[in-house]
Amino acid sequence: MRTLIKNRLSYLYKGELFGIITFIFLSLLFNRVFPELRIYSLYSFWVSFILLEFLLLQGTVYWYVKWKRLIIERNSITPIQIVKLFNRIRKLNIIWIFVTPLVFVIDIFKWYPILPRGGLTLSGFIYIFACLEYVNYFHFQLSYDNFSDIRNLIKSKKLKKSSLNKDFRRIK
Repeated sequence: MRTLIKNRLSYLYKGELFGIITFIFLSLLFNRVFPELRIYSLYSFWVSFILLEFLLLQGTVYWYVKWKRLIIERNSITPIQIVKLFNRIRKLNIIWIFVTPLVFVIDIFKWYPILPRGGLTLSGFIYIFACLEYVNYFHFQLSYDNFSDIRNLIKSKKLKKSSLNKDFRRIK
């Protein structure tokens, strides 16, 4: 059972890290192949993209800490100081999430009447994805990638609390 958990935690932190790297290359590719999107000229792209990357980094660190602790101390309970750190970071994430739409408004005023609609749309999708990642890490598990999780979701008909959300209960 411990090996199964160790493999799962390793899969999770490596997957988040892979996402960070992949999205950087995808942004470079999109900017090069579709210059008319003007994504690198849009503040909304940068704010949304950095928010997404920051959230993925948080996921990478969280799962890595749990994996490393399981390897060294033979349990995957998140250290309380890490939980407190993520609780402070959660507040920063919320501020960032609420400020980002204002950056879209700034871009609209800056670029009007020649709005790069494709770039703004792509930035919007990145922002929505970042918001979903936030919910996935800090509130409810949105990613169900194994049959056991899917079976439990169908049976209970409600989303599971995220692992980090469960950890937050330990500091309240």
